[in-house]
Amino acid sequence: MRSQKIYLEHANITVNDLKEAIKFFQTAFPHFKIRGGGNDTREWVHLGDDNTYLALNQALLNELKPDKNYDKIGVNHLGFVVKNVQEIANNLLKNGYKRDYPKQEEQFRIRDYFADADGNQYEFVQYLSDKPEEKNSYNN
Repeated sequence: MRSQKIYLEHANITVNDLKEAIKFFQTAFPHFKIRGGGNDTREWVHLGDDNTYLALNQALLNELKPDKNYDKIGVNHLGFVVKNVQEIANNLLKNGYKRDYPKQEEQFRIRDYFADADGNQYEFVQYLSDKPEEKNSYNN
């Protein structure tokens, strides 16, 4: 049996303001394009590249989930591996987005966390090594 590389193809997120969500992700990832979309029961888009995308749905109710934190059940954040964390952070900061957690610089990786307009947290991680045992080290 041949080994298959596994990767996350997409995440499906309902947002309060679809245009704002598109702006956030295109600020972080300028190469992301709208791959498709529709307005059958609600407005939605698939935003990404040829390999990965975000399915973004316009909320029908203007109710945010209460108290997003790590103590309650649910998704805490999505993590994206990127080539240059600082470039993404600079783009987000100059466009008014704020860090949602302090930047972490470790021996083999740099991580930075930002929240979108709905308070959803996203981690951007830059690995400084190609060696799995270093990239996945928990000793810092």
